[in-house]
Amino acid sequence: MTQAQQKTLPTLEALRDAWGAWQSLIGVDRIQSEEEYDHVVAILDIVLDETRDTPGHPLEGAMVYLGDLVEAYDKEHYNWPPPPPADMLRYLMEQQGLKQEDLADCAPQHRISEILSGKRTISKAIAKKLARRFGVHADMFL
Repeated sequence: MTQAQQKTLPTLEALRDAWGAWQSLIGVDRIQSEEEYDHVVAILDIVLDETRDTPGHPLEGAMVYLGDLVEAYDKEHYNWPPPPPADMLRYLMEQQGLKQEDLADCAPQHRISEILSGKRTISKAIAKKLARRFGVHADMFL
């Protein structure tokens, strides 16, 4: 590691302080019960409402982290097979009241149409953009 990289690393004390503040604010660092699950989902909904149409929003990282917590709990407790990627995209669009053209920051409208109709699979590049847009893992679209 170079000296420049070392200068940008936070101190252990700063990490402890930041993590402690996050845990105090959110209330959990790993979901262990249905009550905690509901709590984290409620916070995630607030963050999603705020970040919805703002790529690069300052809370984007929090959205991804909270989504990861929910996904981990879901995988552990509700081991359902994932829906097909096009169905997942359709569901997320319906939940957020989006039309195909609203996803122009992720892919052209005709490409979204082809994905939803099953004529085209979702590429890794588009999956990453959709994941950022919806605050989920890109794997949900692959």
